Amino acid sequence: MMRTTYAAAALFGACLLNAMHVATAYAETTVATAGDHNAAQSPKGASGDEEISERRAPVLQVTSVEVVRSAHGPILDIIRVRGLTSTGGWEEGELVPLTRAASPDGILDLVFTARTPEEAADATGFEAIEAIFQLEPGRPFEGFLVPETSEALTLQAGPDYAEIMPFKEDCSKCVGKHFVARGSTSPAGKSEAEIVKEENLPPHVRIIKPTDGVPGADTDPNRMTIVVGEDGRIVSAIWD
Repeated sequence: MMRTTYAAAALFGACLLNAMHVATAYAETTVATAGDHNAAQSPKGASGDEEISERRAPVLQVTSVEVVRSAHGPILDIIRVRGLTSTGGWEEGELVPLTRAASPDGILDLVFTARTPEEAADATGFEAIEAIFQLEPGRPFEGFLVPETSEALTLQAGPDYAEIMPFKEDCSKCVGKHFVARGSTSPAGKSEAEIVKEENLPPHVRIIKPTDGVPGADTDPNRMTIVVGEDGRIVSAIWD
């Protein structure tokens, strides 16, 4: 059946990550232990040629950033970032500095990443995640910027806080509802509870209609693929 083919292609595409908004790339981080290191760490007889890989990517959305400053010297700043992941199964949230040295404007850029699930998953709702980054005394930074999918949150050094409203639609209850493309009119006689508007979905959503093919086999854990049936109803909603 055509829609089964679409869903299968979305679920079992190759493991590549597309570029992310705000100049932050989706990245695949590989941690390899091979050669002498493996020989030293592995028991006798174990293979020393295997690589241990983990796939990491920026989280779906950063929802808040807080800078906490110690009350006593030496001054210590702690950056606490909260966000949302597309599905469950994201682990080991981490704030990764893009640079180690101070930029000309004194701002430190941090990217909120986490280890992604190994497989595609149905849209069952966003999950909260958070990470903490500690700056040692004598840090040369005057502020901090954390990019996310729709905008960037910039805070000054010292006590400060900023937040963003989360996306409206997590698509956990999308299946069976009518899909309304951006700029289109809702079907007559349908209430808001019976439709899903594209503008309320997270960015980078991929819509596959009955007459469409699957444009490539790349995957992205922050991209939702929605399969729409011939009657305009959503057949499936999958995070790649």
